[in-house]
Amino acid sequence: MKERTDAAAAPLTWTVVIPVKAPAVGKTRLTPALADDARVLLARAFALDTIAAARAADSVERVVVVGDDPTLADGAEFLAEPGGDERGMRSAIRHGIAHVRSGAARDVAVAVLLGDLPGLRPPELDAALKAASRHPLAFVRDADGTGTTLATAAPEAAFEPRFGPDSAARHVAAGFVELDASAAPGLTRDVDTADGLEAVLHHGVGDHTAEAVARLADRKGTS
Repeated sequence: MKERTDAAAAPLTWTVVIPVKAPAVGKTRLTPALADDARVLLARAFALDTIAAARAADSVERVVVVGDDPTLADGAEFLAEPGGDERGMRSAIRHGIAHVRSGAARDVAVAVLLGDLPGLRPPELDAALKAASRHPLAFVRDADGTGTTLATAAPEAAFEPRFGPDSAARHVAAGFVELDASAAPGLTRDVDTADGLEAVLHHGVGDHTAEAVARLADRKGTS
């Protein structure tokens, strides 16, 4: 896909859509390594740290959290996900994109960011979005190599991200340009498993996740 021209690649401000499952039903692959209450605590912390990092990024003008638990928005705009048979991450993402590109805002630059990146730092997101501004469509591959943590669309680009199984390959096939995020472990390390949690803790996490991990360690030490 053609790279944007220098004039078109002027600094953009971004709207970031973050789909987030309710903690009670999220991060089920953390069990049986963790008890249900620990899983719920961590799932909430992951989302809150991701949202806080996105809100603190200099290039982000608006953050929209799509889900069914408004307490997770933490100062961001909350959008209830569709109900009934329309539930699910891909449906939530479509709903979020349609919402932020409705009316006069239909030509905004939009990024979809997964809500389980507890190690994300605002400068990592800023660097990725700056690189993304040079392309109509772009994405960041996750640390495992097959998934996607971030997908972006320039203002003039139709946006149909391919999150789900083997999303990295499907984004490439759909014309998304892969961004180099080798220096951004917080942006590439989404957490689905206990091993993934251990890896991201090695690189450092946000305040909510650090507090949750400390609470769980204290609980274990006194049990």
